[in-house]
Amino acid sequence: MASVPNGLDEVDWSRLTHAYGAADDVPDQLRDLLSPDAERRRKALWALNGNIYHQGTVYQATAHAVPFLLEVLAAPGCAERPELLDLLSGIVTGFDEMWLPGGLPITEYRAQAEGGEAVLAAAPRPGDDDFDEDEGDFGYVEGLTEDDQRRMFAHIWVRAHDAVRAGVPLFRDLLSAEPPVACMAAYTLAWFPEDAAGSLPALGEVTGEDVVVATASVATGLLGGRPAAALDDPRPIVRWGAAVALAAVDGPEATDDVVDELLTVAAGSLDRAEEVPFLGGDLAGYAALAVLRLAFHDGALTPGTPYTALDSRQRRTVEALAAGEGTWLVNLDEHLRAYGLPTEKEALRAYTSTR
Repeated sequence: MASVPNGLDEVDWSRLTHAYGAADDVPDQLRDLLSPDAERRRKALWALNGNIYHQGTVYQATAHAVPFLLEVLAAPGCAERPELLDLLSGIVTGFDEMWLPGGLPITEYRAQAEGGEAVLAAAPRPGDDDFDEDEGDFGYVEGLTEDDQRRMFAHIWVRAHDAVRAGVPLFRDLLSAEPPVACMAAYTLAWFPEDAAGSLPALGEVTGEDVVVATASVATGLLGGRPAAALDDPRPIVRWGAAVALAAVDGPEATDDVVDELLTVAAGSLDRAEEVPFLGGDLAGYAALAVLRLAFHDGALTPGTPYTALDSRQRRTVEALAAGEGTWLVNLDEHLRAYGLPTEKEALRAYTSTR
């Protein structure tokens, strides 16, 4: 592999910010991704996961670093492709639970980013007399209105998103790689709806291990396509992926067999599958989010709505979630609250017993 990513020294990293202030440590970390020493590569990835992307947040330096990450990802012999794809997808999504079971609303964020470039250009940078090192994490720029802060942050995120988007053709090529890479490539493609026309045919041709096919199916649904996998597939995890995809693309018009499959998994028929990137492999949690969206597509219940007033699909959904074994997805209570339902399992069970 090449020893130095192309153009790395042409970026004035000392004038860019990341989570800990000036980004002048980033070039060496990017170089270390090409090291023959596996430990150096591991440490570089760990550092980049903490500075240009930190706990779901991206920074001014992020968009500048992404082209070099893509170059490393494409290099022959790259040994950290799953990890690099994980970093790149994280830059785009933050935490995917923020968006699922829907897709990424990039059009909305492009609108929010309007005017943000000018705000960013006027903001102090490392090396300026008025740059506050205590605010070097770019969490706040003194003197900006809340609207300008919002525009600036949206612009920073959209720039990072578009930098990763340049890798979409590479991600499609990686769908035919070994399963860990193919899973992450399919997952990453799911977050670029503007490129769905080219990604859907590539995802539709994915074959191989169950987790790869299931991940490609979910990505297909998030991009507005119908999965190649079928609900009568003998592989349970593939049926899950097909059901999640069909729920996304068909919405409230999804058939009862889609609902049946989602309710079966939401009740605990499948264990967590960490190889599936969506929601960290929480298949039951994702099924629960998907079926809730189908059943309560009209929005939140009116306060005080009795259980008997729910339609049959809504009742089946509530009963399955109340009866399910194991712990709930971390943010499932937020979705239940949004639909006007009890947010604790015992309370949900009590609700189903009211007549």
